[in-house]
Amino acid sequence: MNSELYLSDLERKPAALRDLAGALRAEDPFRELPETIDRVLFLGMGSSRYAAGVAALRLRAAGVNAHAEYASAAASFPPAPGTLVVPISATGSSRETLDAVARYTGGPGCLAALTNRPGSPLAEAADVVIDMRAGEERGGVACRTFQHTLALLLALECRLTGRERDLPALLGRAADASADLLDRRDEWLPPAMELLDGPHGVYTIAPAERLSSAEQSALMFREGPRRPADACESGDWSHVDVYLTKTLDYRALLFPGSRYDEQALDWVRERGSTVISVGGEVKDATAAIRYRHDDDPEVALLTETLVAELVAASWWSEQ
Repeated sequence: MNSELYLSDLERKPAALRDLAGALRAEDPFRELPETIDRVLFLGMGSSRYAAGVAALRLRAAGVNAHAEYASAAASFPPAPGTLVVPISATGSSRETLDAVARYTGGPGCLAALTNRPGSPLAEAADVVIDMRAGEERGGVACRTFQHTLALLLALECRLTGRERDLPALLGRAADASADLLDRRDEWLPPAMELLDGPHGVYTIAPAERLSSAEQSALMFREGPRRPADACESGDWSHVDVYLTKTLDYRALLFPGSRYDEQALDWVRERGSTVISVGGEVKDATAAIRYRHDDDPEVALLTETLVAELVAASWWSEQ
């Protein structure tokens, strides 16, 4: 792992997204899936599972039987005809994911692997391989692969639901949004680093529909600069994390959009905690970081973790 190369990986996000958009214009990466799918099971660890959790929620909301599982779980749905198993691993070599895949290899159903390395052991075990097309992450941290996983799972959603949408155009807007945050980082990054630099770590909050943003952001603070960080769903915050605002120097990144944001901010306001809102103005937040197209929740889903990633990269490089 290397902080300078990690920053370089982040700076490549807009170009990589545009390349992926071009690939999606050329062909459907899920074109080889069977016509009949009764259930979708996502398997993954870390960033892969974060993205899968959001994808499964979106599919269930559209009426598709979908579930995201820790690949390390001792058991999940058994192999069955009509089951689409989607293991996700950027390297294609995650031990837990390979172990989980072994339960489905050669059985009924379809095994469609999502990986950044088409020649990996995971790809060799799969019936269908979907290339993340994120390029090499030389910094050793999953950042572009996380973004591309989300994008490709949106493509899978279109395939399974029949929803017509211009996904390449969405990726273009997300690339513009990422470029905007990168281009203007001298404006927003130094104050964000100062406001979040407390003695008790960083907390991240996001609605269930974009919980992956909070989870990935917290992971970036742990993985790069090795700082304490934890994620929480916006509504659940008032049941599980509110207690910390009374005893800690509580500092948080809030990804707004939940109907329960105000409920959480009532406590933040009362106890004088520090909250930075990402992608929208929130009453009584200490600061707000805006970017192009941040009024589109799907652009936010694909973009907003870049704020935490850049803060983490800067802290990491200072060590």
